[in-house]
Amino acid sequence: MTIRSTMLIDKNFRVSEVDPRMYGSFIEHLGRAVYGGIYEPGHPTADANGFRQDALEAIRALQVPIIRYPGGNFVSGYNWEDGVGPLSERRRTLELAWWTTETNAVGTNEFAQWAKLAGSEVMMAVNLGTRGVDAARNLVEYCNHPSGSYYSDLRISHGYEEPHRFKTWCLGNEMDGPWQIGAKTAVEYGRLANETAKAMRWVDPTIELVACGSSSSGMATFANWEATILDLTYDQVDFLSLHTYYNNNAGDTANFLATSMNLDRFIHSVASICDYVQAKKRSNKKIMLSLDEWNVWNTIGTSRNHERWQIAPPEFEDVYTHADALAVGCYLITMLKHADRVKMACLAQLINTIAPIMTETGGGLWLQTTYYPFLHASHYGRGTVLLANVESPRYDAKDFTDVPYLESVAVFNEEHGEVTIFAVNRHLEEAMTLDMDVRSFGALSLIEHIVLESEDLMLANTKEDPRRVVPHNHGSAQEDGGRVSATLSKASWNVIRLRVVKV
Repeated sequence: MTIRSTMLIDKNFRVSEVDPRMYGSFIEHLGRAVYGGIYEPGHPTADANGFRQDALEAIRALQVPIIRYPGGNFVSGYNWEDGVGPLSERRRTLELAWWTTETNAVGTNEFAQWAKLAGSEVMMAVNLGTRGVDAARNLVEYCNHPSGSYYSDLRISHGYEEPHRFKTWCLGNEMDGPWQIGAKTAVEYGRLANETAKAMRWVDPTIELVACGSSSSGMATFANWEATILDLTYDQVDFLSLHTYYNNNAGDTANFLATSMNLDRFIHSVASICDYVQAKKRSNKKIMLSLDEWNVWNTIGTSRNHERWQIAPPEFEDVYTHADALAVGCYLITMLKHADRVKMACLAQLINTIAPIMTETGGGLWLQTTYYPFLHASHYGRGTVLLANVESPRYDAKDFTDVPYLESVAVFNEEHGEVTIFAVNRHLEEAMTLDMDVRSFGALSLIEHIVLESEDLMLANTKEDPRRVVPHNHGSAQEDGGRVSATLSKASWNVIRLRVVKV
């Protein structure tokens, strides 16, 4: 049996341009993300600075435009001064967020240097847990001021003559979380964030700032937190952050694949709060959203599995299945549908810790299933999101009703003359016939139909067998006179790419 869906795409009905920073990621000093991930002196592929070249190659392939650093929970107890200057003079510190010993071998300058090699900008976070205005404005001066002041000249003395010119800065991290070092009430955080933002902008008026939203939509503080802190910071910030993670620990894959509907509601709710505060303040300024932590996280909430004060022990090294890859695809599609408000997003995280890329200390590297939908979206999901008219059969799941079996979006890259349709068939048993009407673009030709599929939803890639779940470009899509038809395999991620021959 095959189910049937339709999709009508008109080039004149547009949602928004995609900000490339939607395909950002995140590296925190957590587990083996930094030490053993991007940085491993003595590794066969390491360069003179200790950066693993195999990791850099896999990251460059993703074309990640921005990477959030250094946290995360880590940043709320971090003294940035510990991570700059001669390595021999850097002290080891007790890292209280994750109960480890931080060597400080990698700090602000090293990460800036690595990010340039990766082809990425840095989204820098400041500590508003144990610190505040003074440390934050000094860090902006150290990173962005050219020369002639104490902290800019200190950077130059550390071997970095040119300023890093970090543009995007996060005002703390998850400050309503009781697990956070220096957690605060909404009023406490809002006042501190506003005053910190003012001082940071006085040092460098060109920067853009991200205020912390609730740690998740499930927090008791959610909604009131957003409204309160925006009321206190509205004139100083440009973005409000959203954090969300999902898992399939219950083993209900049909319900798990519907969690993108929760993400859709979350984004819509936060955007509505931003607009409420805008109306209240009678402001012409619109706050955009930064979904700067999102992913599948199956081990979230688990207790530490290591003794305290180790250096970079493995943490949260989730093994991702084919089902996880489909969920990631659904989240990417949902974010694209909200491209008018979600201007930045960070897959958390990038390497080893809940990540699409895994490394073996002293050894090789392999790609998890979730690497592939992110790769495809980053490569082909740039341009203008189109407002498609979609008809699909639906199902009811444990936590969601009227879930469309087809999760899809279309992106028009006018510069490259390409239309790309991203589509997930959520049906776990049946293939789907998808009929697409794209006649508004004139003559089209099919470039390729990429498919990620697996008979076993729980199949995962491993270092022993890294190609158990990989995409192929032998999909069935066919184009005929502006109409495209394709059969989407059950439980599959699909990328259908079309070239515009004549508009």
